[in-house]
Amino acid sequence: MKIGPIAILALLAGCAASPPAAPPVPDPAPATRTALTRLGPVAIHEAGAGPPLVLLHAIGHDHRDFDAILPALAAHHHVLAVDWPGHGGSPAPTSPGTVAATDFADALEDLTAALDLRPAAFLGNSVGGFAAARLAARHPERVAALVLVDPGGFGELGWLERAFCHLQGTETVTRWAWNAFPAHYLVVRNPHTEAILARVRASETPDGVRVQAAVWRSFLAPGHDLRGEAAAIRAPTLIAWGEEDPVLSVADGERAAALVPGASLVRFPTGHMPFAEAPDDFLAAVLPFLAGSR
Repeated sequence: MKIGPIAILALLAGCAASPPAAPPVPDPAPATRTALTRLGPVAIHEAGAGPPLVLLHAIGHDHRDFDAILPALAAHHHVLAVDWPGHGGSPAPTSPGTVAATDFADALEDLTAALDLRPAAFLGNSVGGFAAARLAARHPERVAALVLVDPGGFGELGWLERAFCHLQGTETVTRWAWNAFPAHYLVVRNPHTEAILARVRASETPDGVRVQAAVWRSFLAPGHDLRGEAAAIRAPTLIAWGEEDPVLSVADGERAAALVPGASLVRFPTGHMPFAEAPDDFLAAVLPFLAGSR
């Protein structure tokens, strides 16, 4: 993680100018399956047939982040797009103000056990990438391949990064920045990113604010640091990074690629979500990787 002063100033400035919450954006494809985890039930949205591929989104978002690439992925895979607890179609945990990123990783372990998947490929963004990488390190028998998109867990936290996590970890700032922060890290504007921002505006709830603030606080905990576990990852790994990501620096991607055995790094001229900001370029890199990892 490499947060600069500009990111903090942009966050604070954007708080005052954030648009109001929007009406809910209906999901045209309700969950097809639910898995019970220690954080509660998790909604899963399925499409396609073939080897299983699990999609894991960032905090504050939902499974529809991947709409731009879903048809192409579902043409080759049985895609299972997850809504983290307190996001999308999954109810908030019982204690939303104490949820940590490591709890999401625990929930992913429960989910993969409950679904009894054969070794699956995992494509995770941000905290989704963190959870997928930890699963691969601790349960290599469950993971056939990894696509880690600007994942957390591989950064070095200096005083500025720690201050930023503390700031975002307060419910007041999380509420103020609910709309401004995603608009800051989604660098490329297109119909896919505009739809994501509209869903974010419509998704603000008291429990959602509590969950997101708590997860930001948890980024400071030792359990969120994967650098000591990365060497245990045995699955073929592609690390995808937006070079203009203002939250997680591409230096974190270079570090992850050096720590995960055999991993390769591909860069995109985007922010935090290259699969939505540059979907064609993203698929051009990811589809051959997944095909070669079967």
